[in-house]
Amino acid sequence: MNIIFVLIPLSLVLLGLAVWAFFWAVRSRQFENLEVEAWRILMDDEAPSQRPALPAEEASAEEASAEEAPDDDRPAR
Repeated sequence: MNIIFVLIPLSLVLLGLAVWAFFWAVRSRQFENLEVEAWRILMDDEAPSQRPALPAEEASAEEASAEEAPDDDRPAR
């Protein structure tokens, strides 16, 4: 019987947190456009070859290809 004096306030605190979280989500516009996010998972991303490379990606891609296939004439580092 004494546990009810702990469980009732605890459940009221949890209910208050749930209500606060719901109103926070509504205020921060989490429920603004539900259909776009549902369809986004079904759409394919662009292939990497179709996407234009950024200058930083080009430099890192060149360095990566040079590291992957060393020339036979060069000594290994």
